[in-house]
Parts: sequence; C-alpha cells; structure tokens
Amino acid sequence: MIEFLWIWAFALLPLPLLARLLPGKKAQQQAALMVPQLTQGMQSIEKPASRSKVYIILASLAWIALVTAAARPQWLGDPISIPSEGRDLMLAVDLSGSMEMEDMAINGRTVNRLQMIKYVMDDFIERRVGDRIGLILFGDTAYLQAPLTYDRETVKTLLSESLIKLVGERTAIGDAVGLAVKRFRKKEESNRVLILLTDGQNTAGNLDPMQAKELAVAEDITIYTIGVGADQMITRGLFGNRRINPSAELDEGMLTDLAQATGGQYFRARDVQELEQIYSTLDELEPIARETRQMRPLKALFYYPLALALIISALMALIPLVKRIFVFIGGLSRGVATR
Repeated sequence: MIEFLWIWAFALLPLPLLARLLPGKKAQQQAALMVPQLTQGMQSIEKPASRSKVYIILASLAWIALVTAAARPQWLGDPISIPSEGRDLMLAVDLSGSMEMEDMAINGRTVNRLQMIKYVMDDFIERRVGDRIGLILFGDTAYLQAPLTYDRETVKTLLSESLIKLVGERTAIGDAVGLAVKRFRKKEESNRVLILLTDGQNTAGNLDPMQAKELAVAEDITIYTIGVGADQMITRGLFGNRRINPSAELDEGMLTDLAQATGGQYFRARDVQELEQIYSTLDELEPIARETRQMRPLKALFYYPLALALIISALMALIPLVKRIFVFIGGLSRGVATR
C-alpha cells in the first residue's frame, strides 16, 4: 500500500488559487507583436490577454505533482520475516598463491581451488536465509571484505570478484581468525560461527594460530575449518607422467586442533562433491535461525511525482517556442503561396 509521511503537505494545494484571488494591480494589456512576412511586409498579431487552457492545466498538474512529492509518498511492502535471534556466520577464504593449483573439476572441467570454492559456496550462501554473513579474505594478512550483513547477494558478488594473490601469496591463518574475533565482539547476542577455508599452513601474519585459537575460545566462537585440495594429481614431465600430492603442505593437525578447541569440526574437501557434503553437514550443525518476527519494507516514491513535475515544467517552457516556430512556418507558407 502507498502512504504519505507528510500528508499535511496537501494543505498547500490551494495556494496558487488563493494567490490569484488576492487583490492586486491588473496587468496592462500588452501591445501587439509585429511579425515579418515575406510578401506582406509587417503584420500585427495580437497576443492573447489570458493564458491558454492547456497552459493552465499543465501548470496545475505540475503544482499537484510537486505537492505530492513534498508529502513524501512511500510504498509499504508485504511483511517479511526476520530472525528472532541473531546468527552470525563469517567466511574466511584463502587467496594465497597455492590456490592456483588446478586439481579440482566442475562438470568435467578442470579448475583451480578458488574457482571450486566459489562454485559451491554460491549455493551455500544463498541457502543461509535469516543469517548475517560476513566475508574475510586472507593472504599475507587478512582483510574484511564484507561485514556481517543480511545482504547475501552482495557477499556472493564480493566473493565471486575475489582474485588469487589479491592480498599476497602467503597464508595468514592466525590473522584471519583474529580479525573474525574482532568483528564478532561487536555482536554480543548471537551464535558466532567462523568457517575457514585454506589449502596450506600458516606462513605469514602477526598472529599465531594458537594465539588466535585462545582468543576464539575466550569469545565463545565456533570455528569450522576446511582443508581444500586433492590428495593426488598426475603431472607431465620430461620423463613421463608422475603422481604427486598437491596438498602436501596442508597443515591438517593445526586445522583440526583449531576446530576442536572451539567446539567445531575439521573437514577435508578433495573435490566438489565433498565440499558440497560439508556445507550440507554445516546446515545441520548450524541450522538457520528461526524466523518469527516480521517487518514491512519501505520504498520511497517521491522521485516519481518530482520527475513528472520537471517534465511538465519543461513542456511549459517549450510551448512559447513551439508557437513561434508554427507562426514562422505559417507565415513562410503563406508567403510562398502568394508568389
């Protein structure tokens, strides 16, 4: 439904009529205008003493539109459910150089580890209706890319636009956890969960993972860690194909300890299917917040009548010019006809 925030503004509608009724000096009748003609020299055309009805109608419509805009119309939308209790979910994604390793596959197409995370996490974020979601990207250090928000589309967009080595080639896992703890401190009444995805070990940053773990335990933050990367991969060399372990540098011991100490779990994602299963498990371990309260969104509509008033004003300004053009064309045609 449409409602007006300042409905008293409609009391201004009669102002032009009142101004017209006020006693004042009558405007003197203007002299006739002389318009040149091609064959008849100068011909006088009297200007109407009163404005045309079209001009008055347009002016009235413009005034009504302006008053309507001043009344601040807004659309009151349908009720939307919001969570009765806060649930904060922070995603920390590794952008170090090792994420370039192309040991994953999506629909038969070989992709790197970050592309696989984006592919699966897009659906995971979409399902978290009612949760506040934030995004941390880390490499040589950790950066907050998106604060905790209900705007899932923005979080998805920021994740899809992230690039490997955007924040350096190394891995600052401790800094990522520490930054999440700092952001969670501003949300006292919530279920605080951190999901950390990495394919390596802590090689950079100012905060050691064990120190970060102590901070997370003190702030009652649950951490779920996910180790990304295949166990084996076939590479081609000068002496033929050989089998290697592309996840040899993954510190599973540290990630397991970090998760268990905070009441979470460590998961291993070797392919798309395993990562999808992990997210399904997380939906069960951290169910979406129950939606009991409702709100009705508001959308401002004042710019519609305001735009209409501007368009009408522009038309009113063009009317005299259009009239002069038609008079000139008419005189031109009559002059040609008399030849």
